[in-house]
Formats: sequence, structure tokens, C-alpha cells
Amino acid sequence: MADVLLFNKPFDVLCQFTDELGRATLADFIERPGFYAAGRLDRDSEGLLILTNNGRLQHQISDPQHKMSKTYWVQVEGEITDEAIKILSRGVMLNDGMTRPAQARKIAEPTNIWARVPPIRERKSIPTSWLELTIREGRNRQVRRMTAAVGFPTLRLIRSQIGQFNINDLAPGESKLIENVNLLK
Repeated sequence: MADVLLFNKPFDVLCQFTDELGRATLADFIERPGFYAAGRLDRDSEGLLILTNNGRLQHQISDPQHKMSKTYWVQVEGEITDEAIKILSRGVMLNDGMTRPAQARKIAEPTNIWARVPPIRERKSIPTSWLELTIREGRNRQVRRMTAAVGFPTLRLIRSQIGQFNINDLAPGESKLIENVNLLK
């Protein structure tokens, strides 16, 4: 058994508890000793981060060998095409090799998201669109590199779900404790 802390990581927050440069970290939001992040989210990404007080569960969540799914809401520059969705679904060739197939679909802007501070860079002459992308690996900046590879750069990236856990209605900076979680598998 383990305890899990679901945290909605705001934009511009580092997924660590200390920073020599004085940037915002998890310590600015989480005051639970013994909890550590299971995986990472880039500083410029938002959404679900799982922390746990159990090293084995932390490893199961963050290790790509366990193939735990991670779902993202992705705002991209341009109107995403059916062809781009098909390529994302089959897998994309990146500079570090082919990605595993993903689940990809175009979606309307999620209704339960918050305004980002600062707002994304938008150009009046270029529309934006949203997609939902579920992957089962975790390469560095993978989702951003995948959408760029199919011609649609990511403007905003929000992780909405990891395995069975999701952000639901957690506002940025909020967390929710789930006690006595059975270890996965």
C-alpha cells in the first residue's frame, strides 16, 4: 500500500523541490515530507503530476517499461489534419528513433481548463486546434517533438491523465491525497 498525491502542476514550475536559481518548485505548493515525484513534466508543461511516498510505486509509474499510459491535451498551431492524426497514431520518426503508436484524436478545447499565465503566443492569422494524445513511453519532450514532426508545433501542453489517475477538477497548484493505493500489477 502507498499514498498518492495528485498535483496539478502550473506552468513555469519545476518538478523538483529545490532550485539554486530561485525558480518556482514543488516546494512552493507541497508540504508533505516523504513524497517524491513519479515522473516529470517540463517547466513549460502543465497538468497532472503524481507524487508518492512509496519508492516501488514511484518506479512503476515513471519507468517506461511498465507502459503506463499518459494522456495529454495539446493545443497546436494550425488546424490539425486527419493525416497528421493518422501519423501520430502509427508512430512518428524522431531524431532518437520511432515512437510507439499513440492514441490521437482531434478534440474541442477542453471546457475544464484554466487560463494560462502568461497566455500562449497566438498569431491572429494562424488558427490553433486541440488534440488528445495518449502515449505509453516518456522520451524527453516527446509530445512536443511528435506534433512538430507532423507540422503542428505545440503551443500548450496539459497532462490530463496517468493510468487510472486524472486531474479532474483540480485547479493549478492544487493537490489531492489518495490513501492506501494498491501497488500497480
